[in-house]
Amino acid sequence: MRPNKPMIQTHQRRPPHRLIRQVATLLLALSPATMPFATAREGVDVGANSAFSKLVPADGVERSAGQQYAQLLQQAAAQNALGGKDHPQVKRLRAIAQRIIPLAVAWNPRAKDWRWEVNLIGSKQINAFCMPGGKIAFYSGILEQLKLSDDEVAMVMGHEIAHALREHARERMGKSALTQGAARLGGAVASSMLGIDPRLTDGLARGGANLLTLKFSRGDESEADLVGMELAARAGYDPRAGVALWQKMSAASKGAPPQWLSTHPSGQSRIADIEKNLPKVMPLYEQAKKGGHRQISGW
Repeated sequence: MRPNKPMIQTHQRRPPHRLIRQVATLLLALSPATMPFATAREGVDVGANSAFSKLVPADGVERSAGQQYAQLLQQAAAQNALGGKDHPQVKRLRAIAQRIIPLAVAWNPRAKDWRWEVNLIGSKQINAFCMPGGKIAFYSGILEQLKLSDDEVAMVMGHEIAHALREHARERMGKSALTQGAARLGGAVASSMLGIDPRLTDGLARGGANLLTLKFSRGDESEADLVGMELAARAGYDPRAGVALWQKMSAASKGAPPQWLSTHPSGQSRIADIEKNLPKVMPLYEQAKKGGHRQISGW
């Protein structure tokens, strides 16, 4: 009796033109022109979160952000530059956050499960950020050098929270993963239904990108301006403070964009955008002034 020959599985290599067509189809599906229009809502309208963010697992990004944030706080504490819970500016920042954070879930359901933190770092930098997962930090320089009012602080905080809610970090990492995947047309372009090599997205999600220094696009900055303005208005902070804030930022930068503005200048275009959208958020501000504000326990 002749032994059965072992079965050898062969894998056909997909023709390059087919891979190119698949990548082109994916790019078209993810382009803004093919996104469904957002339904009308009260306040600003910036559409849905970018589909590019879905290319990178949220849990991995938020875990990496939490680790980087913890390291930053440890470094600040070692230099005696971390504001304590009784520091007047820390109390002020957390009181403002208490009013804004409960409004975040309307923009991103994941925010309900985020372990929010608000801290102050002693530094001359004119800077603030909110990392994925709700990790907020203000540098003392932005408060002291610009002499921000509570309304202006709320605009800064709303802007930074908006970056996290709109998942701009995941979006940029997703675009990077897609670019790398598309460049490797001869390799594994597909993982699950979206066609990206999981090693690319997993590597990015584990912290391949430094979330503390990630730069955002003009579109991301514009979205964050408008969403942040609405968050501040709904929390009872005057959205007209956005105009004064950007005027202060421009004056402090002396024509060059400060670190907080990433690589993108604000200029009159950002102020004009805010002024154009003020009629949409002023009623929310007036309504908020008449009501109370939810508080977050544990701070």
